[in-house]
Amino acid sequence: MEKSLARYIWKNTRLEQVWILLVVFASMIPYFLSFDLPKQIVNGPIQGKGFERPDATQTFMHIAYDLPLIGHVEIFRGLELDRLEMLIALSLVFLGLVVLNGLFKLYINTYKGRLGERMLRRIRFELIDRVLRFPPDHFKRVKAAEIATMIKDEVEPMGGFTGDAFVQPALLGGQALTALIFIIMQNFWLGMIAAAIVAVQAIIIPRMRKRLIELGRQRQLTARELSGRVGEIVDGIGTIHGNDTSNLERADIVQRLGLIFSIRYDLYQWKFMVKFINNFLAQVTPFLFYSIGGYLALKGRLDIGQLVAVINAYKDLPGPLKDLIDWDQSRQDVQVKYNQVVEQFSVDRLLDPQVQALSTEPAERLAHALVATNLTISDDSGARVLDRVSVEIHPGETVAIVGPAGSGGEYLAEALGRATWPDSGRVTIDGRDLLSLPEATTGRRIAYASSETYFFHGTLRDNLLYSLKHAPLTAVEYEGEEATNYRWSMMEARRAGNPELDLNSDWVDYAAAGASGPHDIYKVLRPVLDAVLISQDIFDMALRSNVETAAHEDLTSRIVELRQALRLKLKEEEIEELVVPFEFTAYNQQATVGENLLFGTLKRPLMTNSKLAAHPYFRSLFSTTGLNTELYAMGIEIAENAVELFNDLPPDHPFFQQLTFMTAEDIPTYQALLQKLSGRGFDAATPEERSSFIRLSFSYIEPRHRFGLLTSALMDKIVKARTEFHRNIPADLNAAIERYDPERFTNSATLMDNVLFGRIAHQQADAPERIHVIMRALFEQLRLEDSVLSIGLDFDVGSGGKRLTSMQRQKLNMARVLVKRADYIIFNRPVPALDHRMQDQIARAILTDLHEEGHSPAIIWVLSNASLAELFDRVLVFDRGSLVESGTSTDLLEKNGMFKELLS
Repeated sequence: MEKSLARYIWKNTRLEQVWILLVVFASMIPYFLSFDLPKQIVNGPIQGKGFERPDATQTFMHIAYDLPLIGHVEIFRGLELDRLEMLIALSLVFLGLVVLNGLFKLYINTYKGRLGERMLRRIRFELIDRVLRFPPDHFKRVKAAEIATMIKDEVEPMGGFTGDAFVQPALLGGQALTALIFIIMQNFWLGMIAAAIVAVQAIIIPRMRKRLIELGRQRQLTARELSGRVGEIVDGIGTIHGNDTSNLERADIVQRLGLIFSIRYDLYQWKFMVKFINNFLAQVTPFLFYSIGGYLALKGRLDIGQLVAVINAYKDLPGPLKDLIDWDQSRQDVQVKYNQVVEQFSVDRLLDPQVQALSTEPAERLAHALVATNLTISDDSGARVLDRVSVEIHPGETVAIVGPAGSGGEYLAEALGRATWPDSGRVTIDGRDLLSLPEATTGRRIAYASSETYFFHGTLRDNLLYSLKHAPLTAVEYEGEEATNYRWSMMEARRAGNPELDLNSDWVDYAAAGASGPHDIYKVLRPVLDAVLISQDIFDMALRSNVETAAHEDLTSRIVELRQALRLKLKEEEIEELVVPFEFTAYNQQATVGENLLFGTLKRPLMTNSKLAAHPYFRSLFSTTGLNTELYAMGIEIAENAVELFNDLPPDHPFFQQLTFMTAEDIPTYQALLQKLSGRGFDAATPEERSSFIRLSFSYIEPRHRFGLLTSALMDKIVKARTEFHRNIPADLNAAIERYDPERFTNSATLMDNVLFGRIAHQQADAPERIHVIMRALFEQLRLEDSVLSIGLDFDVGSGGKRLTSMQRQKLNMARVLVKRADYIIFNRPVPALDHRMQDQIARAILTDLHEEGHSPAIIWVLSNASLAELFDRVLVFDRGSLVESGTSTDLLEKNGMFKELLS
């Protein structure tokens, strides 16, 4: 990276800097004229110089020049104006100069801002580009939070300084010099006084600010370290809770905050001391002007107009001078920050940019053997974990690597997958070093998966197809304003040195996965997801998901057919009692009181149970039907039962998972309300208290909670109230409640609820599992399995995939590797979270089903369970960093060596 920020800025923006400097120099002309004009106004029309007679006139705007060889040239004869007219004309010229100077400043500042933001964009992109080219082992020594802070926050001042790097000293220096020259032209000695004060400021203030720069550097370093430490706390929160070290972390943070406080306090003291001295020197000069200039005016050696002009000119001198000193401090401060960025991002063994060059062409198949020669790898302590290992893997061969944990096989797999760079030796294909091959080849034709998984925030689909997103493969057709915005964004990207890549293009290489496009990608994904045993998980996610009608119209438009098919299937198997369907004229005992009352679902977060219970229309309906007192009494009994049963249990007790109407935190609140309202009737409770108890009744299900609170009379009353409720429902409630309709898809309900159009009976212990099996068969029967898979793949995995279980993350990681159909697939203990039975299932599915479907990649698998080695063509046995045995599982068993020991 360029060591000097000024050279870096000039190298990338020299044409823009030259242009804006020319504009700055042009702005000095009206800036100087605006200083001289007040003197002409005061001495001329105001004091009457040149207007001694009442009828006297002067020529305004006479423009004439005496040119060599040409002689006198008159461009404009001017206008003859009297004293008042001249005053108005000169005042209008002064106003025009003010506007012109303002327009110059507007253009210069806007141009500087755009130039700075463009440079900031360039710097950030280049830093992120370097992060993408860091060697793998470097990431073990840096903290993600610190790198992110540097790119996000610490380079921010560099963008702002870019526009000021050359323009600001020229503009401010020009303004200050113009004002100083004008003062000297009016009176030499007043000019020398101003120059002396300027010299004192220019010498003293920068020297004092060196301490400020050092303190600013310390503040930046400590803030960056704090950011990294907070990131560690977030990532290691489980370890902190598990070892009762939260107070140790608090002590560490307190110490760091104390250090930051002392640095910032010292910084503030110096900052305001410098400001005090600077302001004092700036205010001394007007004192000298008034005293000495006034004395000269009284003696007649300086006219009033000159004195006014000098004072007016000096008014514009301290500002530019102060800003110029601030610019110098900013320059030094930004250079220090830039040096730190250069230091952090100047890394040895950085990947060559050509290795990551964009390629839209399909990668050629790797038809040659993958050869490791004298491979040696050391860990961060210097200990050798792989010692001069040589091995050759042929195309289509399946190789198992076994050995105790840390025996060396894992590091060989990392080297073959380019996850680790060897200290010596190399991995080659057809004589070419694996590290020198472009990622357009290795990233597409070699796949690597270990137990360490990471998923970006997004959907399952985004992360599953991530291994296919190598380059933009389709051109997006933009129209109208979108086309204009696209062209502008590409132009700005080019000017900022960014690649012109369209994120809105389709980046998925469907052909590499064996599909022809997005319409048939699911036929490729299903076998892969089945092989890694994650299909059922995705199906369950789909059933629990809310479905966007527009995105999945092929399924939502057939909801009636699905419901009828489910009823028919249940009837055929004589298990109709598993599902109780919704009927508008009947109470569904498997549904909540609220669902029965509404006969629909609430559109959350627009409406909640609490808001519904407090709604005026609801209160009025309850009062009319008498449900208010009955549901209030039900809520009281629910609260009494809940408090009695769960009051003594800890908040994390599993019994609280059965409480759908109350959380552990609500228990003390309702306990206090029960004590307050004990023995008192409905009328004694406030509206808020009534709503609190009525809300409990909304979530009550008799077969599930079994408090014996629902009578036949109450159920009939709720069904009657339902009819009344929907007859006169107000617009705001109608918009927040989606009514159940047997002929329509309910958008605010899950896919499973839509297909059931009812509730699963709580009395049947295995009812949910049986219904899931039946539903999956129905979707396949009606050829809707792709639609359901698509809905499941819309599931948001959360930050880092943390919404998935560890098993799901490891399975998905394997699926992502398999989808791209690489020539060499390397699994490095990919599913340690699974038991041996499931590992066996996955291994057999991959090695048999997927390995024989027209694509036979070489598979290198570091096994956690050595007994699976019999499934592979060859077995490599490692111990203490060395390859100790190699051959088929049958041959190795006959040798009675280490492989046999691992199986025993």
